[in-house]
Amino acid sequence: MAKPSPSRLGRGLGALITSSAAAPKPAAPAPAPAATPAPVPAPVVVEGLPGYREIPVHHVEPNPYQPRKEFSDEALAELVESIRAEGLLQPIVVRSAGDKFQLIAGERRWRAFQKLGVKSIPARVMNSSDASAATLAMIENLQRADLNPIEEAHGYASLIRDFDLTQDAAAQRVGKGRATVANSLRLLGLEAELQGYVGKGMLSVGHAKVLLGVEGSAERAVLARRTLEQGLSVRALEELLRSHAGGKTGKKRRMPGATATALADIEKKLTSHLGARSSLKHSDKNGRIIIEYAGNDDLARVLGKMGLNL
Repeated sequence: MAKPSPSRLGRGLGALITSSAAAPKPAAPAPAPAATPAPVPAPVVVEGLPGYREIPVHHVEPNPYQPRKEFSDEALAELVESIRAEGLLQPIVVRSAGDKFQLIAGERRWRAFQKLGVKSIPARVMNSSDASAATLAMIENLQRADLNPIEEAHGYASLIRDFDLTQDAAAQRVGKGRATVANSLRLLGLEAELQGYVGKGMLSVGHAKVLLGVEGSAERAVLARRTLEQGLSVRALEELLRSHAGGKTGKKRRMPGATATALADIEKKLTSHLGARSSLKHSDKNGRIIIEYAGNDDLARVLGKMGLNL
């Protein structure tokens, strides 16, 4: 017997999902519609596949607990072409929300169907609470490795905050160790600028862990920009911090306690005011102030802070 042809978009769920279930029987001709406003179309139940239906695309709403915030235009375009050529291989997962449906998993597939202009989409309809829907969305993204580290951290934070869970409970729900969740949540202690670097893959989680050990947001920002500017590895960043700390300690040992304390205070205030790491090289006869910056834009920002708009 010849094999069936590949699934194609628009041929219905039975053609999209291979199964040992018998093909649905032909439906009887529908009676002529009454001259009244058409009701909301009822989902088409696929015979032999309980819980699976074809539902109108425009009756699907996004999941408010979706942890994934960034959707690559290029990846979405590739998915559109894949569905156009081969059909949808995996239905979306939704739950009922009044006369509509709310996504639990499969937002990219739903977006792709919108771009294709298809009117209905295969879906698995589940009975799910808010907490379960949030957890399932998180699990699906984790399994697909679709979340960047910051999205993952915000996803854990949402489970804990919105559903009053402990770190242990959140970890158990998504099948992760408590330490994994705790370490992920630490990333949210970074400033928004640095979270952006990590989220976009410009800085690794390893870089972020090193930066979290630095006191002061201004100093962390300077080190992050320097890491990007110079392409520092995690180990190089650690060495930079050790050498800087050692140099400052050695300098202070050669000064009277009061002088060293005063200089350290000045350095701290300069760093905070300029948003750039600053240090003083001081003696009784002369000295210099060193201000670090990361690239042309950062230099312009520092000069602006000093009132020098060049």
